[in-house]
Amino acid sequence: MKAAVVHQFGRPLVIEDRPIPEPGPGQITVQMEASGLCHTDIHAAHGDWPVKPVPPFVPGHEGVGLVHAVGEGVTRLNVGERVAVPWLGYACGACRACLTGWETLCEKQLNTGYSVDGCYAEYFLAEAAFAARVPEGINPFEAAPLTCAGVTTYKALKVAHVRPTELVAISGIGGLGHLALQYAQILGATVAAIDVTDEKLDLAKELGADLVIDARHEDPAAVLKAHGGADVAVGLAVDSKSFETAYAGLRRGGRLVLVALPAEGSLTIPVFDTVLNGTSIIGSIVGTRADLSEVFALHAARRTRVIYQERQLSEVNASFDEVLQGRAPARLVLRP
Repeated sequence: MKAAVVHQFGRPLVIEDRPIPEPGPGQITVQMEASGLCHTDIHAAHGDWPVKPVPPFVPGHEGVGLVHAVGEGVTRLNVGERVAVPWLGYACGACRACLTGWETLCEKQLNTGYSVDGCYAEYFLAEAAFAARVPEGINPFEAAPLTCAGVTTYKALKVAHVRPTELVAISGIGGLGHLALQYAQILGATVAAIDVTDEKLDLAKELGADLVIDARHEDPAAVLKAHGGADVAVGLAVDSKSFETAYAGLRRGGRLVLVALPAEGSLTIPVFDTVLNGTSIIGSIVGTRADLSEVFALHAARRTRVIYQERQLSEVNASFDEVLQGRAPARLVLRP
């Protein structure tokens, strides 16, 4: 099979031949149909974060495909079923986090395309218990981004406890942001979309954002304050300054949800203002299997749209450049 492999951080991925993996007990082999390109894949390939993957490895954690083979003990899935392979590739199921509905905080978790080989390949090995069925009628190229961009932003809005009529600011209208905007609308919020490119701002208008803020020419915090301040701000732009701006645009009692992970990310918090204003700062990391099921259900009910463009797996390095230069329309999805 063909796979895109990271051999050295910061160097182009290499398309090479590897044997098709055989599933062990509790595992399945998936024949990939589509694999979304998440900024996390670029961070992985560049070794940006403190906890680094170990080369050589295959990135990718937004994979959708058909079950090709099942290992011993697998009874829940059958050959030919369409499944999604998300970031959370495994959790122990027995720790406090897992037992209280927070499997994404399990300290023994394995992450697809990071601690185990991922989806930038023609075939992929997965733990059957963490492969989610994709409802019939969902295009695999739409399903792929929902496994991370969708479930991550959906979870962020859930942990922010967004309520109807609240003003929700979405900072960064890209692969994640265009879905966050839609989930906020579903929850009944008034949505402010913030970005720095004409294409993303136009996309926000097309999706029905109530307020569109061009951060190149406007101070987002000032605009939000002029509208009473944001009840919730979701930080999706891979830029530390955008976090500070989102924080400054909150009203009293506001909640800042941090999702994006810049390589050199930091946020200076004024303690006096945070205490006096009753501000909450929340870190939100992807979503659980239950969250993903809800995300798929919403999409199957035609409540969301996934904006994407296809690329070939062989174009992975050029696709990375598109994302880094801000030229990707929303989500790029690789065809193995």
